[in-house]
Amino acid sequence: MRRSRAWALPAVLLALALEACSRGTPASPDAIARVAGSELLYGQFQRYVAGTAGDLSGVLDSAVLSQLFDQFLDEELLARMAFERREENAAAADGETPEPAAPTSLPESPSLRRRAIETLLDREVAEASDAEIAAYYREHAQEFVRPERVRLRQILVEDRATANRVAAELAAGSDFAASARGVSRDPSASLGGFQGELAKSDLPKAFAEVIFALKPGETSGVIQAEYGFHIFRVDARLPAETMSLDAASEEIRNRLRGARADRRLAELVAEARGRYNVEVYVRNLPFDYRGAYLDPDAASKP
Repeated sequence: MRRSRAWALPAVLLALALEACSRGTPASPDAIARVAGSELLYGQFQRYVAGTAGDLSGVLDSAVLSQLFDQFLDEELLARMAFERREENAAAADGETPEPAAPTSLPESPSLRRRAIETLLDREVAEASDAEIAAYYREHAQEFVRPERVRLRQILVEDRATANRVAAELAAGSDFAASARGVSRDPSASLGGFQGELAKSDLPKAFAEVIFALKPGETSGVIQAEYGFHIFRVDARLPAETMSLDAASEEIRNRLRGARADRRLAELVAEARGRYNVEVYVRNLPFDYRGAYLDPDAASKP
């Protein structure tokens, strides 16, 4: 009997240690959360913030960092759900019906995780039907009215002498697109200065009246601005029109899918938060965390 008691004591201590661990004692000093039994380290969150906020990551306040931390944990949960469902689908295809179980480990690559989440979302969001697209078009008809537009090109140079020389060459018959490729400092230079189809509301007020006074094929004089000297050319004028249902259908399909995806993503996040146990080690976070995963009792703890 004494031997059995001697062996029983370490077992009790082990059980107490495991219980203490489950109550919020991280196994690693760098751990910031435990999700479904697996610990997440601060370095993982740092990489997430750097990839999301870029150069701003070093100057973010606690409120923003709390939001990012919630997003970080949401993605962890969604990734677990995505890989779990992938395994369930594979088992179902083989005729098996296994008990749902989260994978013990997930790939480290953020791109692989996000791809799995996108695949999960794609399966969950149905495409809009032709009837739904037509109904949206009728209900939002004003959104498909296009104002008068111009097909516009521009040349931008840094000094007036160059601008005057180019203007004289254009007046003498030089090709506008070739001149733009040769001298313009605008990013559109490689496209011959092409700016696209623009309405008055798309243009700075200082330019809009001048540009919309030009006839198709006509070139403006030199226009000075804060950042250089402009010369514009109108290739064509397009009248105000209403897009047809056929022309607008792809845009509407994308709008409807985007709205559905946003709603379904919120539902999946809520489902994942209820499905997996998440514990945040607030004391290991170097900012004042006040996010959605905060233990209600944590605020009252010293």
